[in-house]
Amino acid sequence: MVGSRTLEATVVNANAGLVSWAVSASYYAKYFSVYALLSKIGIKSEIHDCTIEVFKFLFCERVEKGLINDLKRSKEERIETQYYLRKESIDMRKLIENTRNFVMKIEELISQIRREEVEKLRKKILTVIES
Repeated sequence: MVGSRTLEATVVNANAGLVSWAVSASYYAKYFSVYALLSKIGIKSEIHDCTIEVFKFLFCERVEKGLINDLKRSKEERIETQYYLRKESIDMRKLIENTRNFVMKIEELISQIRREEVEKLRKKILTVIES
């Protein structure tokens, strides 16, 4: 999956000491995993904030709240680190572990979703679009 490949970029950059790239790759590993999840149910969302909110709306009862908050926090850290060159000490081992856990949880969720649930989720999102 895309999230897994981007996870590899997180590891490579972290091991090379490239903090901003490791943080960025970590966020994108998580984002691409969620994007793949939404794609599985037929939703294409290219605006990051929208993707995160749709993920929250559709899966808040299925995933732990910390997972959603982690994705939001990762996005903020990526922005701070890349655009504002915030330099702070980041535990690379922890970053890799956190990213790996997130990606694995989303990949597990993707593998568990069946056609019936896809239909329910599509109906749920349509109620918002149609109102």
